[in-house]
Amino acid sequence: MSRSTELHRLHEVMHRLRRECPWDAEQTHRSLATYLVEETGEVLDAIESGDDTDLAEELGDLLLQVYFHAAIAEQQGRFTLDDVARGISDKLVRRHPYVFTDAEVPDDLHGTWEARKRAEKQRDSALDGIAGHLSVVARATKVASRTRHHKVPIDLPDEPIAADEVGRAIVDLVVRAQASGIDADQAARDALRELEARVVQAEQGQGDD
Repeated sequence: MSRSTELHRLHEVMHRLRRECPWDAEQTHRSLATYLVEETGEVLDAIESGDDTDLAEELGDLLLQVYFHAAIAEQQGRFTLDDVARGISDKLVRRHPYVFTDAEVPDDLHGTWEARKRAEKQRDSALDGIAGHLSVVARATKVASRTRHHKVPIDLPDEPIAADEVGRAIVDLVVRAQASGIDADQAARDALRELEARVVQAEQGQGDD
């Protein structure tokens, strides 16, 4: 079967499950949220294992989540899977004018991407749109990236460091925190909130001296 035929088949299978399977029929966006997180984690595990069979299977499970959420919305008359696909295709074309038009390739691809996102979504802060459900490490990485690419005037550490040093330092700090009775995750979130407050203050003209 062609790719489009298989995707259409998955669409039909999903809608039949919503009609005829009691469990599938009662699911909502909220009830499925935990499965979306779990399936994402399993995709990451498959990527790290390097097993193509596992990766293809886990990507299928993740794709199912996309189709499932779209099927729920379509049944409620809100939007369809085609709307989802159209939206991401339009966004990719819009944000890559150097691919789909004769525009020049920008020197700073990441910075230009962030600038286009900020303009499209009319965001006032570099922090706007960063998902609240990210792990503290993932969110801190996003905050640092946004702060640098939005050229927020605060000082951020930038001394070079190797990946193995980062891993060991993080694990060592967590182990030391546990020995001291400290919740390392909460401590990191508190520190990240302080950094985010500095970013906002700097954007409002009250940044680092």
